[in-house]
This record gives sequence, structure tokens and C-alpha cells, in this order.
Amino acid sequence: MANMSVQLVAVERRLWSGEATAVVAQTTEGEIGILAGHEPVLGQLVEGGVVKITTPEKETVTAAVHGGFLSVTADGVSVLAESAELADEIDVAQAREDVKRGDEQARARALSRLRAAGHSS
Repeated sequence: MANMSVQLVAVERRLWSGEATAVVAQTTEGEIGILAGHEPVLGQLVEGGVVKITTPEKETVTAAVHGGFLSVTADGVSVLAESAELADEIDVAQAREDVKRGDEQARARALSRLRAAGHSS
């Protein structure tokens, strides 16, 4: 399978960059899967979405993303999120508490954090 250059960036920092074989993201138009050679596209990421990046070593990088854009060009894929957290950085106990006690937006973000971390509410 062919590789492509991928960057996962939030406003506050770059979370991940490198070569990947696939990217899956949730946009306002639905879930989109990107492989090398994909036609150029610009998609708006949903609030409380999850992005999964598959590396050439078959590892999966998963992140909870909150708003932003996905850009596919001939040079690669850029995921530009308003905010994001890698799955291994997520405090699952805190996310569960946020689901119970947060407002609608906080609950949506907490649920995406739980999905990214591989947990259900």
C-alpha cells in the first residue's frame, strides 16, 4: 500500500506527523477515508469527532478532535483541529465525569475523548 504524508495539528501544538497508509475522519458531510492518491478535498471536521491514522507499521494513531478542517492535497493530508487529544493522553475517568456533569458541548467532547481512548460512556 502506498504511503502519504500526514500532519495532525491543533491550535496549541502538533500532535503527530509522519507517513501513513490511511486516514479516517468524521466531517460534517459524513465519515471519510483517505488513501494515498486521493483527489484533493477540504472537509469540515465535526465537533466531538475521532480521527484515526494508520501507519505503514500497521499501528493506529487515534485522536479526539473538536472542530477544524481536513485538507487533502497532492502533498498529503493535514488535519487542522481547533483542539485535539491523542488517545493515550486522555484521562478516561475525567471524560466520564464530564459526560455526566457537562453541558451539551462538554458532553460531546467528552464522548469523543472516550471513543478515541477505546471506551464507551
